[in-house]
Amino acid sequence: MTRRFLFVLGSSRTEGNTELLARRAAEQLPPDVEQQWISLAEHPLPDFVDLRHDSDHLRPVDGNAGLLLDATLAATDIVIASPLYWYSVSAHTKRYLDYWSGWLRTPGIDFKATLAGRTLWGVTVLADREQVVADPLIGTLNNSAAYLRMRFGGVLLGNGSKAGDVLHDSEALAEAKTFFARQAPLARFQFESD
Repeated sequence: MTRRFLFVLGSSRTEGNTELLARRAAEQLPPDVEQQWISLAEHPLPDFVDLRHDSDHLRPVDGNAGLLLDATLAATDIVIASPLYWYSVSAHTKRYLDYWSGWLRTPGIDFKATLAGRTLWGVTVLADREQVVADPLIGTLNNSAAYLRMRFGGVLLGNGSKAGDVLHDSEALAEAKTFFARQAPLARFQFESD
């Protein structure tokens, strides 16, 4: 399968630090790798309604939910580019991930089997110099990938607060050059042993 990257932008700002860092990393992808960029601020999802015990799961065919479902299913690599908001993913990003719960139960798409073996990546920029504060965000993405039996490429971390700050983070920019070239192992929950 030809690699196809879906970049899901979770910031409420356009061209924020997280998007800038994600674009720097994406510049390193080979030219034959397809890229699709979707801003959740520009394509908002309505509040997620949990219907897991109901039987009326319908496949969204239009609107933002349909666009995001189709893009997610078509991607070999999904990149969650979310700024660190209150130590986790943004509200836009969390809502997108909540929709995965509904898509797991939507007849005819076999969401879990389709995503199994594909790769989930993360990109985030935080204002704190202590990168450990991003552990909840990293855990959210790793555990989501583990549940779906996806590969997890890790999270590219940058530092910045004001617009454009991340472009002065030489370590993050250096890591961006090889970030998507790494081999992504199958995701595992922390409690799983070797």
